[in-house]
Amino acid sequence: MPPLEEYIEEIEGLWDSHILTNMGQKHRELEEKLKRYLGVRHISLMVNGHMALELAIQAMNLTGEVITTPFTFASTTHAIVRNGLKPVFCDINSEDYTIDVSKIENLITEKTCAIVPVHVYGNICDVDQIREIAVRHGLKVIYDAAHAFGETYKGKGIGNFGDASIFSFHATKVFNTIEGGAVSYSNEDYGIDLYRLKNFGIRGPETVDFVGANAKMNEFQAAMGLCNIRYVDGEIEKRKFVFHCYMERLKDLPGLSLPLQQKKVKNNYAYFPIVVWEKEFGKTRDIVFEALAKENIYSRKYFYPLTNTYDCFEGQFDVKSTPTAVHISQRVLTLPMYADLTENQVDKICEIIRKEARC
Repeated sequence: MPPLEEYIEEIEGLWDSHILTNMGQKHRELEEKLKRYLGVRHISLMVNGHMALELAIQAMNLTGEVITTPFTFASTTHAIVRNGLKPVFCDINSEDYTIDVSKIENLITEKTCAIVPVHVYGNICDVDQIREIAVRHGLKVIYDAAHAFGETYKGKGIGNFGDASIFSFHATKVFNTIEGGAVSYSNEDYGIDLYRLKNFGIRGPETVDFVGANAKMNEFQAAMGLCNIRYVDGEIEKRKFVFHCYMERLKDLPGLSLPLQQKKVKNNYAYFPIVVWEKEFGKTRDIVFEALAKENIYSRKYFYPLTNTYDCFEGQFDVKSTPTAVHISQRVLTLPMYADLTENQVDKICEIIRKEARC
């Protein structure tokens, strides 16, 4: 969170204008700043990241099947299903946990309309190969980039890949607007449909030519974003320090897989996942989780369970079709990661993990 006085100063003018929502001055200002920061041509702000994805899919008028991954947050799968589309789950690769591009084409049928890959923990999908597949088969690509704010690949902002990318500005993310999200896109006409969808289909005082929803970002959210964007580079640098502290202290432990550092990717250090291989490490992921919890250290089994195993989808999907995702989900643990985490706190977390390995 930014300094309280700074946020108060940012919102003070709202008491004069009384414009609290409906694409006000703060909203427009944040859009411009985000376009520059993310290096994208067009962006549409949303009330949250889930609505960004749901409306990004809806704006493309898709029907049929969408290839995606179950190794993700609930929102990715739910946005597909809530649009009346069928998710077809592709396995992940075991190195960076993103969609396994070698398995996508085997899942394409005459009903396939799009691919929704997920950049996981800030790890970037194989965007080059996905583009080739999409072009070859005439498919749309919408990236779930909720974990990838501010990242670049080969010097290019990550929001430039695919037909669209969605970002989450939830309070837990590297950059937040309390709640919030955005869709970046290259086709200007697509932006018109996104605008109509997020604003009840309203195009003018007397024109409603679309059946839309209400997904507008309000001025208080935008004001938080305007404050936080001033600090985001510094916050990422602090996270980078924490990341490398973890790497140094855990690098020699057998049975732990540490985060892959991808080439040609400028990272945002959003997460620090470890994968616990019980045979070599000596303990299961769940035992490490409990050991940390006993010391009031809250790690996350993220992502577990897989979305294709949710109770709400019982009997609909064959989890055996994504064995690598199953294997990783049962062993992955994301450790505390935030800019103000101190070196001493990292030492304590790592010592608990090392102690479990020695027991």
